This record gives sequence, C-alpha cells and structure tokens, in this order.
Amino acid sequence: MIRNIDSKKMGRGIHGWLDSHFHFSFAEYYNPQNVHFGILRVVNDDIVQPQTGFDMHPHRDMEIISYVVEGELSHEDSHGNRRTLTRGQSQYMSAGTGIWHSEYNWKKKDPLRFLQIWIFPDEKNLEPNYGDYRFEFEDRRDKWMPIASSMNNEASSAPIKIHADINAYATIMSAEKTQHFEVGQGRQAYLVLIEGSATVNGIALSMRDAAEIVEESITLATTGEEAHFLIIEMTKS
Repeated sequence: MIRNIDSKKMGRGIHGWLDSHFHFSFAEYYNPQNVHFGILRVVNDDIVQPQTGFDMHPHRDMEIISYVVEGELSHEDSHGNRRTLTRGQSQYMSAGTGIWHSEYNWKKKDPLRFLQIWIFPDEKNLEPNYGDYRFEFEDRRDKWMPIASSMNNEASSAPIKIHADINAYATIMSAEKTQHFEVGQGRQAYLVLIEGSATVNGIALSMRDAAEIVEESITLATTGEEAHFLIIEMTKS
C-alpha cells in the first residue's frame, strides 16, 4: 500500500523568522487523524531566517534526528555540545531523562533549511546522548546511503545509532534514473521528497511531498531533474 501525502495539505506554521511544514500534528497544527506514522512522531521541514533560531528548550523520551538541506545549523545543548553542520549532514539526540538545546542559523544572509525528525524510543528514561555525522554529500548519489539505524541492528552500516527500530537512508538521484527500495513484511516506511520532482510507482511527487508505504517494494524515477529523498523504514504499527 502506498499513500501519497501532498505537501499543500500539510500543516503550516509561518512566524516571520520561521516557516515550517508539518507532516504530522505539531504546534498550532493539530489533526487527530494525523498524529504519527508508526513510531515516527514528527517530521518538520523548517526554514529558518538568518540570525534567528530556536532558543534553549527541553526534550525528553524522544529520539531526534536533524538533517540539513541547505545552510548551516548550529547546535548547543545543556551537556556542553556545540556544533555547526552543513548540507547533507545530520545530528541526533537521545533526549532520554531530559536535555535542553538550541538550534540557530547564524549566517548573515542565507536561510537554513533542515528536517526535524522525532521518533518514539524503545524505552523511556534513557541516558541523554548527542552526536553528529558529517556525511559527504555525493556519497548518496544514485544509491541509498545509510544514515541511522537501531542500536540493536549490528548488520547496518549506518553511523548513527538510536534507541528505535528504524533504518533511515538518503539518496540524491540524477536525472533520468530509477531506484528501488523494498519494504518487507511487517515493515512500513515514510518517504520524503526533499528537493526536485520524481515518481514513486508511477505516482508523481513534487518537492516536500511524502508517501506512506506499507509492505511494498517501490521504484523511484526521475525525468529531467535530479531528486533528493529521505526514507525512514520501521516496524509496522
């Protein structure tokens, strides 16, 4: 089963310094029929204007991955971590018993765009943890590059390990290419078209569209432009 998610029908939060597209209920957008997809609780596509950002705020009992699309994301947290990441790089937090952090765009001119992803953890009250990984952007060219997987998945080469049964991959598909992904029995996946245009099993997707996929193999295809995807595969709810 595949269900297309039109970005024009997603939630939206516009606050001058911030423009967010909400894939699931978040902040001022609430839809009781669209709170989460399996253990995937939040996918926010955020554009942050220069010299602005999210002030220090708390999280707990959530696995959080940030994926930078454009610009620079500067992170600071209550455990003393201070990092700045750029296009195609990722940071992650196991919020556990509690952590405070801020996310800023300190550039003077260029906006920051990043995906903010929250995943329900396998268990509560874990020890908080932070990390990041500076992926080379071209390492995802025309192939699925592993980004994150479960702590328990020893077979995965993903450098980011979190406390949740997921496998996250990214790809940048060149024009006129096809690519496949198998969502096996008892599994489901959430696909986000970050940039460009493409089709998934013949269904047209535009930038910021998404698709819910349950127990089905998919074929992605591009035409005259390249396309940038993120997919999060997980246990079926």
